[in-house]
Amino acid sequence: MPSEVRHQIDAGQTYPVVRLTGVLDDTTAPAVRAALLEVLADQPEAVIVEVSELAIGEHKAVTVLGSVAAETADWPGSHVVISAGAGGDTWHDSGLPVWPSPAEAFGALGTPAPGHFLNVSLEPIMGAARRSRELVTEACGRWDLPELAASACIVVTEMVNNVVAHARTSMTIMLGRHGDTMSVAVRDHSTTVPRFSGEPVPVTSYGGRGLLLIDSVSLRWGSLVLPGGKVVWAVLDGDDELPTEVPAAGMTGHPRG
Repeated sequence: MPSEVRHQIDAGQTYPVVRLTGVLDDTTAPAVRAALLEVLADQPEAVIVEVSELAIGEHKAVTVLGSVAAETADWPGSHVVISAGAGGDTWHDSGLPVWPSPAEAFGALGTPAPGHFLNVSLEPIMGAARRSRELVTEACGRWDLPELAASACIVVTEMVNNVVAHARTSMTIMLGRHGDTMSVAVRDHSTTVPRFSGEPVPVTSYGGRGLLLIDSVSLRWGSLVLPGGKVVWAVLDGDDELPTEVPAAGMTGHPRG
């Protein structure tokens, strides 16, 4: 009989808790990865993975949790920790912090930072980019990051316009403050991921000149593929300079993100 993993998300705690039950092996690891990515895509500060009732069918499969944490380290940059009950030693190979219970994990993580995240849901219609810029301006004012407002508005405008022109699905704009940096992310329901080669592209190409602009003003950027969609994200800091003109060709070297 094939192995199976079930997950339950408890979002009513200090931080979301993902409770896994069943058998973790190479067959079920992709389902665990997908479940965790769905939770992380809402940009929580931290996620506790409760595995005390999860059996390990193949020991190497425990590394899936660390792989997800590494994949999302730049965005959303959430703390991913494990609550393992009495079987904590088994999970140290995941590379993640391991605690006996969710309560002890909550204590170690501390209190969530108040007001450091904003989001709004939008439809792919005219005016969506303007509303996203309003949210950026509000966030930069609230977080005392006025020097990031212009770059963040460029980034969110290009991301939203790509959804409106190409993905044509509903979207969620997500902003976060991380010390002196700010993250800008847009989630949509298209599985088409923007590609950036650094080479000149037609203005009608998906992810063309818009990605050049995002690359030119961001500290780093990238995309996170999800079941049934994706997140395109960028991280900005005050050291990034605004471009004097729209780039016509790719950046020198490797693209950031």
